[in-house]
Amino acid sequence: MTASGSDALYKLRHRPPSEKLVDGSFKILVTVLAALVGLILLAIFLVVFMESREALGKFGLSFLVNSKWDPNTDQFGAFTSIYGTLLSSFLALLLAVPLGIGSAIFLTEDFIDTRIRAVISNMVELLAAIPSVVLGLWAIFVLEPFARPILQIINQYFGWIPFFSTVPTGPGMMPAVLILVIMLLPIITAISRDSLNQVPPDLRQAAYGVGTTRWTAIFQVLLPAAISGIIGGIMLALGRAMGETMAVTMIIGNSNNFSFSWFAPANTISALLANQFGEADGLQVSALMYAALVLMIITFIVNVLAQWIVKNLSLKYD
Repeated sequence: MTASGSDALYKLRHRPPSEKLVDGSFKILVTVLAALVGLILLAIFLVVFMESREALGKFGLSFLVNSKWDPNTDQFGAFTSIYGTLLSSFLALLLAVPLGIGSAIFLTEDFIDTRIRAVISNMVELLAAIPSVVLGLWAIFVLEPFARPILQIINQYFGWIPFFSTVPTGPGMMPAVLILVIMLLPIITAISRDSLNQVPPDLRQAAYGVGTTRWTAIFQVLLPAAISGIIGGIMLALGRAMGETMAVTMIIGNSNNFSFSWFAPANTISALLANQFGEADGLQVSALMYAALVLMIITFIVNVLAQWIVKNLSLKYD
């Protein structure tokens, strides 16, 4: 070992007491903050659970399969909102994933000039900064009127399919899905782009060295190497879609009448809470808390599933 190396090792082993105090204090602070996050999450869950006990006791699991929501008769069921939450989220994900991953590939490969790619990347990130209420207004005045004739054509030719059976006349499930796609696109694109940029350049060069084409290298080498980060971004986007409130509330129609049609007015749990909590009282408050509890459980399951998928994919491709 060199003299300089010995000096560095000596200083590491014989740090001054003030430095050790700072390190120990920082460790304690980080531990307390991490525990505080867990405690806050647990407190939120307990408050929601305690406030929902009345509805839990009266409706039980039938709350999850009943679509009737009538405050006048104290009859409540969240099936329409649960169905709307899951359907809007997964349809939005179905459209946003190929667009987001495709955009990420476009921004990380040499398809266009680097300066143009930088401009597009900044525009994608700026799209994520637009407030959801602004996107909701844009959906009402621009997106829905633009999409309505297209949806009406789909209904005209494929109306015999239950999913397209309703004639689009305004706000509904599909406009909400489209605005969710716009909101999820920056998340999936940015995380997928960063994951692809983290792939070692040697891996790309090795793929080209054995004679693969660009697209073969992308689909068989680069995407599998970055798949854990990409899946993590997709699951993060799914959680955002399930919890989105303002933009969806403004364009989904807020109807508690259940319909299989993707073109009919619908509802989500977040929209239900936003619309009714301010004027709710009595059993209705408990029912809304029950719906919020269901949304928390669904989101928790999605997060656990995301961690499991990312962990298994990381072990598979590492």
